[in-house]
Amino acid sequence: MAATAKYNRSNPAVKRILQEVKEMQSNPSPDFMALPLEEDIFEWQFAILGPRDSEFEGGIYHGRIQLPSDYPFKPPSFMLLTPSGRFEIQKKICLSISNYHPEHWQPSWSVRTALVALIAFMPTNPGGALGSLDYKKEDRRALAIKSREAPPKFGSPERQKLIDEIHEQMLSKAPPVPQALPNGPNEESNQLPAPDSFVENADRADEGGNTVGSVSDSLNDLTGPESETGVAENTVEPPVAEVTHRHLPEASHRENSPRVPLAPQNPVVAIQKPKHDRLLTLAAFGLTLAIMALVVKKFLKINGLAGFIEGKF
Repeated sequence: MAATAKYNRSNPAVKRILQEVKEMQSNPSPDFMALPLEEDIFEWQFAILGPRDSEFEGGIYHGRIQLPSDYPFKPPSFMLLTPSGRFEIQKKICLSISNYHPEHWQPSWSVRTALVALIAFMPTNPGGALGSLDYKKEDRRALAIKSREAPPKFGSPERQKLIDEIHEQMLSKAPPVPQALPNGPNEESNQLPAPDSFVENADRADEGGNTVGSVSDSLNDLTGPESETGVAENTVEPPVAEVTHRHLPEASHRENSPRVPLAPQNPVVAIQKPKHDRLLTLAAFGLTLAIMALVVKKFLKINGLAGFIEGKF
């Protein structure tokens, strides 16, 4: 990347970005591809494959990532360019890993982390989040088929050239779009529950970076320590990102919670000890007193007071 010569390689953001580019090239994922522009390494173009066993399966969805100047200490912004029926196009989307929620971002996360989270987030309930859509499954399936035909048109010739190259490579490894919609308990509602918090969770990613299903209950392992290049080679992705715009009020949640009746408490019944137990107790007490008396008598005898005890004085 000849244009990177104009950047100050001692700058933390530039150094981190170049490390991530190297890691992406040395460890490509079958589920996504992302590269920065040669003239601006803070702007990335990417494409993701629709998650398996969903109405997005087989689709190729392009997007744009804008990294801040103080990356990785601040989160990037995300924009989808391919119609999917899940996100609006050419509009920044609200995820807990995006710049809409900087309080959730962690510097150990990377572009790879964000893309894996984005794939797993696609089949979840939009929840009215900014930049989200809620199309029917049939419409989303039609858009998935259409997304393979041609890459979207966006920006300058340089951007378009990179988008076309990414699309061609993704198309070569994209599985065909299934003819039938996936069956499942949520087929009619087309909704999966959105996760409640970020640090919590996670996506379901296998060791090769493949995303399986949607959000798991728990983002919860995050990326491991960075490799020699500064970025973890085998990234353990976070629990998938979630929308934090809509939360049910706590009081309302408690009111709607089912009430669990308390089990009746059994009365405490005093159990009297058998008579022979009491007799044994008294006998033991008497034996103790006798032993103590013998000990005292022995003590007095040793000290010359035994005659006084026996009445000889």
